Amino acid sequence: MFIQALSHAHSTSNSFVAILSPIIKDFNLLAATCTIGLLFAVSFFIEEKKGFLQVEGLRVKKLAELALLIWLVTIVGSVFTELAVVLGGSFTEAFSEALLRYFVLHTVIGRTFLAQFVIALFVLLLLKRAKKVGATYWALGFSLLVTILPVFQSHSSGLSNHSIAIGSLVFHVIFMTLWAGGVLGLFIISPEERANSLSRFSVFALWAAIIVSISGALNAYSRLNFLAAWNSPYASLVLLKFVLTVLLIAFGSRHRDYIIAKKANATYSLLGMEIVVMVSTIAVGGWLSTLQPPSREVKTLPIQPPNLSRLFWSYSPDVLFLGILLIVSALYIRGLVLLARRGDKWPVGRTIAFFCGVGFADYATSGGIGIYAQYAFSYHMIAHMILGMIAPIGFVLSAPITLALRTLPIGRTHDERGIRGSVITLIHSKVMGFYTNPVVALAIFDGSLFLLYMTPLFGSMMRSHTGHLIMDIHFLLAGYLFFHVIIGVDPNPRKVPHIVRIIILFAAMSIHAFFSIALLSTSSLLDGGYFASFHRSWNTDLLIDQHLGGSIGWAMGEIPILIALVATFIQWVRDDSREANRIDRAADRADAMGEDDELAEYNRHLATLRGYDEQIG
Repeated sequence: MFIQALSHAHSTSNSFVAILSPIIKDFNLLAATCTIGLLFAVSFFIEEKKGFLQVEGLRVKKLAELALLIWLVTIVGSVFTELAVVLGGSFTEAFSEALLRYFVLHTVIGRTFLAQFVIALFVLLLLKRAKKVGATYWALGFSLLVTILPVFQSHSSGLSNHSIAIGSLVFHVIFMTLWAGGVLGLFIISPEERANSLSRFSVFALWAAIIVSISGALNAYSRLNFLAAWNSPYASLVLLKFVLTVLLIAFGSRHRDYIIAKKANATYSLLGMEIVVMVSTIAVGGWLSTLQPPSREVKTLPIQPPNLSRLFWSYSPDVLFLGILLIVSALYIRGLVLLARRGDKWPVGRTIAFFCGVGFADYATSGGIGIYAQYAFSYHMIAHMILGMIAPIGFVLSAPITLALRTLPIGRTHDERGIRGSVITLIHSKVMGFYTNPVVALAIFDGSLFLLYMTPLFGSMMRSHTGHLIMDIHFLLAGYLFFHVIIGVDPNPRKVPHIVRIIILFAAMSIHAFFSIALLSTSSLLDGGYFASFHRSWNTDLLIDQHLGGSIGWAMGEIPILIALVATFIQWVRDDSREANRIDRAADRADAMGEDDELAEYNRHLATLRGYDEQIG
């Protein structure tokens, strides 16, 4: 009975559940927005001293704990209402222990609710013990993760152009929540803290408004048939949300005028009106999430055999990964602009390296290689090598951490750590010291290859958009960490001797070769039947294609490591040259002052020790 009810989800729910479901959804979104807004305020608006929360920060943190507790209750309520909708019966049937256990543990949407509850509970426990602003950063990050988990199981995930739908909705949810929550946070904090934070939030709100507008338009495009669907209830709500968003942008523009004119009272009144519009926008968003959109009809054609033209010129945007690259690029450009305004110079080579990294990463996920990586193991391996071994070198050589440290805002007072101070603290933390250990970086870089490809994990992750995203991000970050330790120009909490770097590189080369040989020796498919499900007309022998992927991985993996090896030798020679020049300058300075240089002092020290040994003897 339950399995049959699952196949007819949302079709026969009674009127009580139909009314209750959007109400609980709206309270869930409001509680999430309040929690994130308060954590946003504690993390970035309220003054701290040397990383420790002060009286105002602790007060707002308590309010965030209360909002998070309400959020947890609404997650539980969502489980029961969603189960009632799935069952299509009365609300009381959802309280059956057996049905509830099956729903939470054996259905995708039930497991999503369970993950939300567990992560939100972890955030609550974290906040209970939090005394430093670093803990609120983590709490804010995990809270945002809770808000986007349902996106991957929403109506968007079932659309034919799900990449655009899911990617745009993730950015829309994150920045809409931060934007709305930030306004609420400003309204709640003390007038003194509000006055100090308005200009900082105004800059963020401008970025958020741009991202929310673009992502909302993309999401509406991916869901709606523009020729026939504008008379539907879903389209009417989309238009209403668009109008409310325009009003919010108008409020933000007015805010900037008041900030410039230093009209604090007018700003406070405007915040109150803006919150009303924000709540209305969130309510409309919650209502939209309960409706099935009249989706666009997108014809899917069979994938054509690859050729040079298709590999180089085909483009199908992976909106989620592309959005991350665009935001990172915008931040990098903003840093360059700030340096230029101060009259500081930034090496052109670093800028070129950064955009080469962005280009390679985009090509491996949205370009021709990224497209065919979804249909053939050999092209997947090419995309993996680009993401894990080529693009990271560009990002590492672009020195993003150095740029951030030179452009991030410092604390507003001498005792406030601020964003820049928090980054410095993170760089020198024990956690970063552990991950920048060359052995650990090597284990993550090469060890994850065996964990992913030699277990059923690979086939499972290939079957979902979320799995694709996690793999792509892991490849990029693992490569970035490894090459940062080996050839990085950014600050590193661990000084790794050059000889150790060379040994690690040879070890990486050997492990990578061993992995490639293991792929070439496989007699069964590693993807769990994923690539066979496409019934492609080209390259039909999947095992030969898998062996080809092993050969490609071996060839493409060795070249970047050899380049890193050459770069390490060059850095070693340059460091020795700088050290020799330093010693020569010290010797010249000592000679000019009539003093002994370092070598003479060392020789005199040895002579003293020799004389002491002769006396003992």
